[in-house]
Amino acid sequence: MRIFFTGGSGKAGKHVATYLAEQGHQVTNADLVALGHPDMTDLRVDLTDAGETYSAMAGLATMAELDLPSVPSYDAVVHFAAVPRILLVPDATTYATNVLSTYNILEAATRLGIGKVVFASSETTYGVCFAQGERKPLYLPVDEEHPTVPEDAYAMSKVASETTARSFQARTGSDVYGLRINNVIEPHEYAELFPAFLEDPALRRRNIFAYIDTRDLAQLTQRALETDGLGYQVFNVANADLSVAATTQEIRERFYDGVEVRRELGPHETFYAIDKARELLGYEPQHSWRDVLADPR
Repeated sequence: MRIFFTGGSGKAGKHVATYLAEQGHQVTNADLVALGHPDMTDLRVDLTDAGETYSAMAGLATMAELDLPSVPSYDAVVHFAAVPRILLVPDATTYATNVLSTYNILEAATRLGIGKVVFASSETTYGVCFAQGERKPLYLPVDEEHPTVPEDAYAMSKVASETTARSFQARTGSDVYGLRINNVIEPHEYAELFPAFLEDPALRRRNIFAYIDTRDLAQLTQRALETDGLGYQVFNVANADLSVAATTQEIRERFYDGVEVRRELGPHETFYAIDKARELLGYEPQHSWRDVLADPR
């Protein structure tokens, strides 16, 4: 596929874009910062500018394409570019940047007839991660039907982006899939970060005790690109297990007393339900912190 990938130089994007290029896809990395990967084209694009966005998506991807009879169209857009959390820039900037860039990407894709868009949403849409004070889920496991009522600018921007995506999809009937990505973990971070999580599970409360390995995020993105005909969908994206050594029962008793449990959970099963991605995309996580660290229990 010829893929227009935004944010391919970011923490998650660099792994996913690289994986897609290694699978043989032609990937254009649209970002403000170049990645410098030999199998990708870097294109500096301000995605908050509608003209730049449209021009980039309508244009050449490589010098070799000059030899073609005409400029080819992109087969898909993968939109990961964003201000990635609160407290990096002022809240108003976070919201405006994320919402406007998503609008520009979706409008350009619609006008150019690109039939597949996969975009990054977030676990934060459920309102737990960046809540002021403690916020518990309404029920467990948290699935895609759980209400999305966040209070912070980042999560608000993601909910607004989902609404925008659904609205553009309604115009065309194309495939637009939103990925509600949990806390992104690079492989080297298991040794660096997880010993503290295993010692103190409370450190993972705001992430609903979940995580997503970049390699599994890349696999899921590939599966979303390969799966056609689902229209507009959102998918939780996480690994299959908790990011702590404590069992689901222990976490429930300590942190989620009184929270409704809607189905039986395995002893280490994630509270951030990935059943939908498994069923509709054939997603099956392959990685775990337990591959790197010994379970202290």
